[in-house]
Amino acid sequence: MRAIRVASAALLAATTLTLTATTASTAVADETDTNNNITSFGFRVTPSTIAAGGQVMLSVDGCEGDAKVTSGVFDDAHIPKGQNSVSAMVFQDAKPGAMYEVTFDCKGETGTTDLTIATGRPTHQPTHQPTHQPTHHPTAPVRHGVKAGVGGSLGGLDLHEIALGGALIVGTLGTAYYWTRRRSGDGNS
Repeated sequence: MRAIRVASAALLAATTLTLTATTASTAVADETDTNNNITSFGFRVTPSTIAAGGQVMLSVDGCEGDAKVTSGVFDDAHIPKGQNSVSAMVFQDAKPGAMYEVTFDCKGETGTTDLTIATGRPTHQPTHQPTHQPTHHPTAPVRHGVKAGVGGSLGGLDLHEIALGGALIVGTLGTAYYWTRRRSGDGNS
């Protein structure tokens, strides 16, 4: 009977470790991917979630030359040297819920960030037009499409979730240890 309990506890521990190791390795891979996006200049898209047809502000900090900003969700933008931001209009046909990659290029050095399209349409129309002109032919293929591959709940793991997963592993291992060491109630105290 003891062998069955030991085998069951070992199987439970192995299953838990297998399931949580996959999640932890994905979290580490996601964290590593973000560290590869370090540049000598700062960049951002504000807001980072916008409705189709809305207007975003594209900003750079510390770029010593002209900056070019490209994405599949708005026309290419140009931020001249000495200026740190420009606005861009998100295409009306942008897919709600999609995540688009935005690439900032400063003197050949590039960095990327994401722009998420919210569900619904903007509630107001902007009062001015974007300050940039399209730099590509309207029939040219889009160079940057929807960012895919960050599926479901694995896209945003943070330290709290990793700590909770670690606590679950420790709890499972402790429970397995307890059940393997527990003495049967047949008087062998």
